[in-house]
Amino acid sequence: MAYFILLLLVYVAFTCLGLQHSLLGAAWPSMYQGLNAQISFAGIISMIITGCIIISSIFCSKIAKKISTGITCLVGFLLIALALIGFSFSRSIMMLCLCAIPLGLGTGLEEVLLNDIVARFYKLVHMNFLHCLWGVGATIGPIILVHMGNWNWGYRIISIIELCLVVVLFFSLPLWNKITGKTIKEEEIDHKSLSYLRLFKLKGVKYALASFFFYCSIEALVGLWGSSFVVIVKGIPKDTAANWVSLFFLGITFGRLVSGFLAFKLNNRWMIRLGQILIALGIIFLVLPFGNTSLLIAFLMLGVGCGPIFPSLSHETPENFGKEYSQDIMGMQVAFAFTGSTVMPPLFGFIASHFNYGLLPVFLVSILIILIIVSEILNNKVKKNKMEIFV
Repeated sequence: MAYFILLLLVYVAFTCLGLQHSLLGAAWPSMYQGLNAQISFAGIISMIITGCIIISSIFCSKIAKKISTGITCLVGFLLIALALIGFSFSRSIMMLCLCAIPLGLGTGLEEVLLNDIVARFYKLVHMNFLHCLWGVGATIGPIILVHMGNWNWGYRIISIIELCLVVVLFFSLPLWNKITGKTIKEEEIDHKSLSYLRLFKLKGVKYALASFFFYCSIEALVGLWGSSFVVIVKGIPKDTAANWVSLFFLGITFGRLVSGFLAFKLNNRWMIRLGQILIALGIIFLVLPFGNTSLLIAFLMLGVGCGPIFPSLSHETPENFGKEYSQDIMGMQVAFAFTGSTVMPPLFGFIASHFNYGLLPVFLVSILIILIIVSEILNNKVKKNKMEIFV
C-alpha cells in the first residue's frame, strides 16, 4: 500500500512539473509587450532555465544523499513555486532572469529524482504513464493561463498549485524516507559516491549519455523547426503548420500512454527500437510528395515514435548500471538530455540559414542513425549487476 501511495504522489508531482514547462512559450507574446522588452529575450530566459537545470541535475544525487530524497524533492518544488510567484509579480526582464534561476534549479532536481524513483522501484509501465502525465500537465498549463485572462494570474494560480504540492510532500516525508531507506537497506546498496570522471568510465555510461543527448536533439529539432520546415519548404500556411506541429506533441503524449500498455509485453530495449522505427517512418513521410496527408502522418508518427524512448532509456538505468549508481547517472543523463535539446536546434538554425531549411529531414536522419548506433552499443556493453568492469 505504501508503494502505491508513493507512486500516486510521484504521478501528481510529475504532472505538476509539466504544468510550468509550457508557460513561458504560451505567455511570452503577452509578457514581452507588457514589460516593453524585445521578443528575443525569451531565448535568454530559456537558456538560464536550461543552464540551471543542467547544473542541478548533475549535483542532485549528492544533495539527495546528504538530506534524503524526500526533502530534496520538497525543496525542488518549493524553488519552483517561489520562482513562479516571482514570475507573476515581475515588472522587468531582470526580475524574470533572476526568477529563472530557482525555476531551473528546482526543475533539474525533480527531473532526476522522480525519474530515478520510478526507474528503481517500479515497472516500465509506470515510467511511460509518468511521462504521459507530464504531457498532460504541459497541456493544461497554457489552458489555465488563457482562462485566467492575463499571464500574471496564470503564473500565480500555478504557483499556488505547486505550493499545495509542497505541503503534501512535507506531510508525506515519513513515507518517502520509509520506502527509499528500507529498500536501500534490504538490498545493502553501498551509497559511497564516485567522482563524475569515475562514473563516466563505468562500462556503457558514455553511450547512455549519448543516447539521451541525441534523442532529445530529435525531439527539440522537430518541436522548434518542424513548423518552419513545412512553411518554407512545403508552402503550407503558417496557422496550419502550427496546428500540425501540435500533433507532434500530442503524439508524444499518446505514444507514452500506449507504451504504458505495450510495456506489459515489451522490455525497455524493444520499446526504444520500436520508437526509433516509427521516427524513421515519420521522417520518410515528411519528405514524401503526397501533400497534406503525408505531413499530418509524419508529425503524428514522429511524436508517437518519440513517446517511449525517454521513459525507456530512463527506466533502463538501474538495470544497466546498478541501483547504487542509478541516481548519480540519472543526473548525468538529464544534464546531457537538456544539453542536446539546447545545443542542436540553434546549430541546425545556423546551418539552415546558410544553406537550406529543407535539410531538416537529412539532419534528423543523421541524428537518428547515431542514436540507433549508440543505443545498440549500450545494449551490448552493459550487463546487469556487473559494475566492477571499467573501460
